[in-house]
Amino acid sequence: MPTPRATRRGRRPGAPDTRATILTAARSAFAEKGLAGTTIRAVAAAAGVDAALVHHYFGTKDDLFLAAMELPVDPRQVIGPALAGGAEGAGERLMRVILSLWDDPAISPSLVGIVRSTMQPGGERLLTQGFVPVVLMPAGEALGIDRPQLRMPLVISQVAGLILTRYVIGLEPIASMPAETVVAAYAPVIQHYLTGDLGIRGER
Repeated sequence: MPTPRATRRGRRPGAPDTRATILTAARSAFAEKGLAGTTIRAVAAAAGVDAALVHHYFGTKDDLFLAAMELPVDPRQVIGPALAGGAEGAGERLMRVILSLWDDPAISPSLVGIVRSTMQPGGERLLTQGFVPVVLMPAGEALGIDRPQLRMPLVISQVAGLILTRYVIGLEPIASMPAETVVAAYAPVIQHYLTGDLGIRGER
């Protein structure tokens, strides 16, 4: 099954120094207050620019967050095709997309650097209060699964474990497994988290 090609994130034209100042202010705000507690107006004030300029350069707050993370691709564009087929078989499609990114030598070093940054003090907020509400939860809602607030964190726990062992730590034999072997091992687990009986009662 072919995997979708990653779409690299484009940048709107603008003065590099101004963009860099805005991104620095945004990273600080997102790390300290999370996505919900950060406003475009507050980022603009910290950067010493007008809020309209932030919108001009980066678009929405979600777009600003992803830009602040310096991701080499927009995960929403990459994950989107994997969700198009619905919940059935989504576990395998998601795994193939993830591996197509992380096994790409042009992209993987940047992704590893981002993961390491989230392990620094305060960096976890970029994941829990940023990536999860911007990318992960909308993905679960798009699939139409029940209890996405429970299922999607389970999915990310499995994916995060794979990323750490295969790409950051280099734990064998996972680090050198062929992609097809990884898909065969992980996709059924991801699918179970998405659509299977979790054995957890009373959760809504």
